[in-house]
Amino acid sequence: MSQDGIPPAVRRVYGPEDLSTAAPFAGGYINFGDWSEVGPAGPPTRSDRVRSQQALYRRVLGEFPQPGTSRLAEVGCGRGLGCALAVEQLGFAAVTGVDIHPEQVARAKATNAGPLAAHPDRLSYTTGAADRLPFEAGELDGVYSVEAAQHFPELPGFAREAARVLRPGGRLVVTTFFTSGPAAAGRLRELLESFADGLDVPHPITGFAEALEAAGFARPAVRSIGAAVWPGFDRFLAGGVVPPGHWSRNFLPAWREGLLDYYLVTADRPGTP
Repeated sequence: MSQDGIPPAVRRVYGPEDLSTAAPFAGGYINFGDWSEVGPAGPPTRSDRVRSQQALYRRVLGEFPQPGTSRLAEVGCGRGLGCALAVEQLGFAAVTGVDIHPEQVARAKATNAGPLAAHPDRLSYTTGAADRLPFEAGELDGVYSVEAAQHFPELPGFAREAARVLRPGGRLVVTTFFTSGPAAAGRLRELLESFADGLDVPHPITGFAEALEAAGFARPAVRSIGAAVWPGFDRFLAGGVVPPGHWSRNFLPAWREGLLDYYLVTADRPGTP
């Protein structure tokens, strides 16, 4: 998908509505979070919520074995907080945040003005699409995406672009929610407004794995991490973050029904540097 083709729901939600300011995404990372280190006792606090979002980034970035020499790009970086975390806290050599929405790129630059000034050669943000990444062939050691691929209209183009910009032996890491198969799409549109209005696309996990193999990646590793995501996120929402009966509370039932799950997917480009 080119930058000219931003889906209307994506343009609205990440433009004038600025999803990063919504109460469920306290802290601005815009992901559902990894709640593994947040205990089940009592309703989670805002601090717990921010910690869960950072933990999801740490889980993803932990899949890259050599941070000190790794040049990465985050596809769908949003406000860019995960990129700054990768540079400042985890010591990655260089990280570029890429987002299709110009307003998000502007927010990332403003939000992370301090880290950008402190690390001008290591941290940057730019506009780009998942199927048209602004990098030369073989330029990157790693590409990652945190809770963004569910917005991509199609995934084969993203898989091909990731393979193109990665060096031989480079790694792709993607985490987000995927469906159990095409049959789940109708029910998800009934349960979840984000699927009904086109913000989220019901991509089956098997289809994404097949797209990665077709793009030339070695057989991808697909791991469910739903147990670390859905119950904790729902406990946070239940603490008065959204009104009773709000549609976002249906992610947990959708997971329990087997309609969707949250996955961590890793795939390596064959070859040696």
